[in-house]
Amino acid sequence: MDNYDREKELKAFDESKAGVKGLVDTGPLTQLPKIFIRPTDEIANDLDTWQSTSSDCPEIPLVDLRTIFENDREGRDEIVRQIRKASETWGFFQVINHGIQSCVLEGMIDGVRAFHEQDVEAKKAIYSRDRSKKVRFESNVDLYKSRSANWRDTMTIARVTPEDHDFSEVPEICRDRMLDYIKCIRTLGETLLELLAEALGLKKNHLRELDCSRAQTILCHYYPACPEPDLTLGASRHTDSTFFTVLLQDQLGGLQVLHQERWIAVKPISGGLIVNIGDLLQIISNDKFKSVDHRVVASYVGPRISTACFFHGVVDPPKVYGPIKELILDGDHPLYKEFTVKDYIIKLFSRAIGESGLDQLRI
Repeated sequence: MDNYDREKELKAFDESKAGVKGLVDTGPLTQLPKIFIRPTDEIANDLDTWQSTSSDCPEIPLVDLRTIFENDREGRDEIVRQIRKASETWGFFQVINHGIQSCVLEGMIDGVRAFHEQDVEAKKAIYSRDRSKKVRFESNVDLYKSRSANWRDTMTIARVTPEDHDFSEVPEICRDRMLDYIKCIRTLGETLLELLAEALGLKKNHLRELDCSRAQTILCHYYPACPEPDLTLGASRHTDSTFFTVLLQDQLGGLQVLHQERWIAVKPISGGLIVNIGDLLQIISNDKFKSVDHRVVASYVGPRISTACFFHGVVDPPKVYGPIKELILDGDHPLYKEFTVKDYIIKLFSRAIGESGLDQLRI
């Protein structure tokens, strides 16, 4: 007789405050705890979604940003064209020669590793499910809502704005390296927002003037090696709920993008950064740009380390967004209702990850 009590197991895992790495560190782990095992129908559905092999796998578009730093007008126009095509068809692209030095990228990866691999008692000190906390450590933000837990731990630095100067809450073990990266990624984010605006046929400052890059939230993920990777995921299938995301990942890989009904593995490129369109940019572009499902598979090899910087615009005070009028041509109409980022995020966190919020705003 199966006496498995899922709620009890979830609570025990949560109250340990040690995350997935804490489970791994308790000793040799040969089987997944049940809370991480995906329902059989989800696994069966995966078999119906073809996964490309290395020999036939298309790759997400690669955009070389070098010429935008050289005041090359023709080069910039070509970059805008590439970003437009990628945003309309893939919802993802990878950038190189983006202006952030490799030592800053490597420092961020090392900082994330240092945080997650320090003494567990230091991590427990900031373990919290209180989303009002600016800096916190947790495992699975939707732990009690999802059908299965993901094989991943996360440190969050929330609601970072240009006015923030006090980062004393960020653990000292990784603070300097992370702040260097956050400063650089904010600058790159503003550049990307200009390029995205031009790709929509708008003036380059249009999206910046809407404050789409006003605030960022940085998620620092740690995916330990997994004993049964076919039974779980590092991150469940989902879209990003913000305007756009910039992702830095190490060289292990694991990110997959759903493209033309098949999962495409995103190959890490040394020095590259991945950019993807979020729900909010799909909404304000009136479906011209696409927010696309993606996930992270688990692996026998680990840890995998990544950091996602979400550009989510103005949360407080509430700012109303909606489809941009200049993008609604004669004969067209808005496809979405107006919204505030704060309300959108509140509704997002009332659901399990993977449940898109686009439909709730679609007219």
